[in-house]
Amino acid sequence: MATESRTGRPRASSREVLSEAACELFLEKGYDATSVSDITRRAGVSRSSFFNYFSAKSAVLWSGFDERVDAAVADLRDGGAVPEVLLAIGDGLAPDALALAIVNADAMGIAAELDRDRAIRQFRLQRETAARLIRDGAAPLTAQVRAGALAAAVLAAVWAWADHTAGRPLTETLSEALAAA
Repeated sequence: MATESRTGRPRASSREVLSEAACELFLEKGYDATSVSDITRRAGVSRSSFFNYFSAKSAVLWSGFDERVDAAVADLRDGGAVPEVLLAIGDGLAPDALALAIVNADAMGIAAELDRDRAIRQFRLQRETAARLIRDGAAPLTAQVRAGALAAAVLAAVWAWADHTAGRPLTETLSEALAAA
């Protein structure tokens, strides 16, 4: 009698299924009332599978953006030019769980959580951008101020883009925001 091998869902599929399940539940029950167990039950995967993809419940919303920021940080550390590196954050970023959460923050009961998480990511971008500008010869205060404006522009662009996802690509909104900074 042969046994069947089960390989499970493909990695991208499970991440997407978990993200979709989480967003549905956040809309139905609210963010605070939704547990990781609720998400995994809705997605039909184990709790351990959830943590293979996400470090916490809030990471479901930010995973696509965080991957882009991780790449930007690596590029900044490797000597990439600041404007191009920050603009590249928008390359290929499609409307996802974060955009859905931004647009439906009140319905999901997640506005305060999004604000907190936004500040964390904005500061990370500011810190890494300032370090890059200082390595390029900028005075520390000038680097911090410029990096703060650029990091704020990136997150402001994501919020503006989420409100108008059908309108234009994130890179266009990001370009406009970076030019303003």
